[in-house]
Parts: sequence; structure tokens; C-alpha cells
Amino acid sequence: MAKILLEMKNITKTFPGVKALDNVNLQVEEGEIHALVGENGAGKSTLMNVLSGIYPYGTYEGNIIYDGEICKFYNIKDSEEKGIVIIHQELALIPYMTIGENLYLGNERGKACSINWNETYGEADKYLKIVGLEESSRTLIKDIGVGKQQLVEIAKALAKKARLLILDEPTASLNEDDSKALLDLLLKFKQQGMTSIIISHKLNEVAYVADKITVIRDGATIETLDKATDDISEQRIIKGMVGRELTDRFPKRQNKNIGEVAMEVKNWNVYHPLYTERKVVDDVSFKVHKGEVVGIAGLMGAGRTELAMSIFGKSYGTRITGQVFIQGSEVKLNTVQDAIDHKLAYVTEDRKGNGLILSKSIKLNTSLANMRAISRNGVIDGDKEFLVAEEYRDKLKTKCPTVEQNVGNLSGGNQQKVLLAKWMFAQPDILILDEPTRGIDVGAKYEIYCIINDLVAAGKSVVMISSELPEILGVADRIYVMNEGKIVGEIKGEEATQELIMSRILKSSKGEQ
Repeated sequence: MAKILLEMKNITKTFPGVKALDNVNLQVEEGEIHALVGENGAGKSTLMNVLSGIYPYGTYEGNIIYDGEICKFYNIKDSEEKGIVIIHQELALIPYMTIGENLYLGNERGKACSINWNETYGEADKYLKIVGLEESSRTLIKDIGVGKQQLVEIAKALAKKARLLILDEPTASLNEDDSKALLDLLLKFKQQGMTSIIISHKLNEVAYVADKITVIRDGATIETLDKATDDISEQRIIKGMVGRELTDRFPKRQNKNIGEVAMEVKNWNVYHPLYTERKVVDDVSFKVHKGEVVGIAGLMGAGRTELAMSIFGKSYGTRITGQVFIQGSEVKLNTVQDAIDHKLAYVTEDRKGNGLILSKSIKLNTSLANMRAISRNGVIDGDKEFLVAEEYRDKLKTKCPTVEQNVGNLSGGNQQKVLLAKWMFAQPDILILDEPTRGIDVGAKYEIYCIINDLVAAGKSVVMISSELPEILGVADRIYVMNEGKIVGEIKGEEATQELIMSRILKSSKGEQ
């Protein structure tokens, strides 16, 4: 029988007004990959923050038994000394430092007052080779993509002599190829004896990589499934997560009523803001009708986000040319306020960095894009602001004790609902949704699909960017395929398949028409 490396016993963690963990138990065997799954707010990340010392000993009840002894971690340094290393969903790398500097930040090579740079870069190159990253350790972080940055984080963990690696949504920002490479790397580490705990909402990846799967719901342990003996199909995992069968992942739209063109973009060109000779959006034209969901599919780096942000008040790019027509008239959207005034909204893929003010309340974040509506003579009406926030909290089923709560304390799915509420309150006619379900669970995804259906049923227009092809296929009426900054295909929703979308991308990459 395999040795139990980690046991978390009766872990209970309470925040003001919320019991985040309620008597949670977890056992992880040495050399296995153990997945933690559950809806947003279930307590997965909280449990791992307890384990890694982010929530120090004394702030929770219960015991952590690691390698046969009871551990009291007062900070991350304590857990790392035992070989427990956590990699968070938001990567903790400094863009203008080299890979090598990031790898050994806080863990420097050399003497007290002198860093040995030859040792630093030599050791860093060794760990980059282990994770399969073909980059010099002297390369700046800002000059490599997100997939490579994720590998740097893993190399950084290895440099800390990790014995138990915790990964929180490691593939949330990665494309399919990078995700598969990362999961295969974990399987390789497993063969070498490393133990991993992975938190993920991508259930197909969980089924691929995990030996055991522990389901957490509402802060409590529901069950642990063993790949060797149990059914670990997506439907079975979902049943444990949401407490019921979820037979249809995408709610059906009733009585589709697609009307006239709401927005048309013609011959749109955008150049990179720093590398101004590099064209990132190349002569793109598309349109969306009233009551229609238009999907934009493509691989990471295809130019989808750059297209959306540049249309939305030129918030990205330089040397932008082309035309935008809204309700049949050409408009000039030179600022974000111009876009809002023309009833256009953009829900960013980066809710924490660009979409929300995490240190402020749900109430403030909800009203942020339409302060005029809750103000009089430049003074905010606090009562009106509160009522608006309550209205959208009820409408979107946002889980929170009060709208006075800081957004940073919400789960990812509930943060996403606040972001949607912010832009819905701006009363747009056209919404561009950029990865609206990234990093959220299947239950919260379903609720967001229902919100999208309600919006188009009310005559609004939705442009949806998603890297998840099943999602695009399940939601969109029409799909534009982007690759290398260009539109390379337009497909009716009922005719679209994953294979057809990928074939358009691959043909365009080869230069075929």
C-alpha cells in the first residue's frame, strides 16, 4: 500500500460571515496526482492556502499531517522548507526581470551580500531543461508567452526542491497544445516520484491526469473518486460538484429572433502598441445582428482580444484604421467613454487586472461604468447605488453576504457576475464578452450562458470570444474563425464542428485559401 504523504484532518476555516471550510478531510498518497474539484466558492483554493501557510496556523481549526508529523505552518517559507510549493492561478512573476532572476527571487544563489550570477543562470538553465522550456534564463519574462511563463513557475518550484507541487488552475490561460504539454509534464514528474495536487475546472484534463479526485461542495468534502475503481467521467464529476445531474451544459434558446445588423466593423487594422511595425489585426471585417450571439474562435495569439479592445475606444494598439457602424451609422470610438455612449460594452478576459477594483465593494464595482445613473449634480446617491447593486445581485444570483463586501473576497464565478453586472448596468445594446467563463466552474458557466440568452432575447447583441470550442459551439449562432490577426472563416452555428474550425485555422496557417 502506498504511503500517505499528506493528511488534512477536520480543517475548518471561517471568514467574517462565511464558513469557507467545514470539517474538510483530504488524504494524498506519495507519488500520485490528486485533483481537487468543486464549484467556485467551494473552498478548494482556501484549503490549499491553509496547507501552504498563506492562512497561518492558528487561523483555522484542524491538523495538517505531512510525512508523518503534525505541521504548523505560519507562512509560505515554512511550508516550502518541507517541500510544499504552491503555484497560483495568477502567476507571480516580475515582467522586467529575467527568467533566472525570477527563478531565484527570495531564494538567491551566493553569499549574504553578493549574488553569484553564474550559479544563478547556470542552475536556472538546468531547471528550464527539466521542464522542457527552450529559452535562455537571461530572457526577460515579458518576452515570453503565458504558456512558457507557467513552465517558469514550475521550474521555480523545482528550484525550491518541491516534493509536493500544488497547481491552482494551471491551464486556465493556456491553449489546448500548451495545456496538454503541461499535463504530460506532471505525468513525467509523477514517474519520477513527485506528488501533485491540481485544482482545475477543466474536467477532461482532470480525468486525463489525476489518480484520485476529491470533490468539495459548499466548504465540505463530498467524496473522493479513484481512477482505478470508480467512474470518473465528466458527468459523474459534475454530479458530485453540483449535487445533481447536469444533462445539458448549454441552455437552449427559445424563439430566436435575430434582427437587423446592430454593429458592423469594416477593414479593421491594428498595430502592436510597442512593436509598432507588427500588425496584430489585419483587415478584419465582421458584423453582429440584434438578438444574435456571434462567436470568435481561434488559438491564443490569433488577435481576438486585440480586435475587441481596439474597437472598444481604442483601448489597445496603435495606427488603428477601419470603420465601425452602429445601428447603420458610422461612429468614431476614440475613447472608452465614446464606446459606452454608443451603447457598446467590453467585458475583459482579465477581471482581476482590468475589470474590477478588488479592494472595493460589489456596490461600487456594479455602478462603476454608469456613475451618471446614480448621481445627481455630480454627487452619488448612496441609497440608489445600493438598490442597483442589490437588483443585479438578485438578477445574476451572485453569492455574497452583502453588496458592501469587497469583490476581492468573492469566488471567481461571483467576481465574473459582478463584472457582467457592471456592464449590464451601463445599458449597452452590444456586449463583447472576452473569455466570460475563464476559470469558473460548470454550474457558474451554465448561469452565465443563461444570462447571455436573456440578453439576446431582449434584443441585445453579443460578441463572444472563447478559447473553449465546445462553448463557442454551444452558444453561438454564427462563428468567425481568427488566425494570425485575420478572419479565416465564417460558419453558421448549426454547421460548425470543432474539426471544421480547426481545419480553417490550419489551412490558413499553411497559406491555403
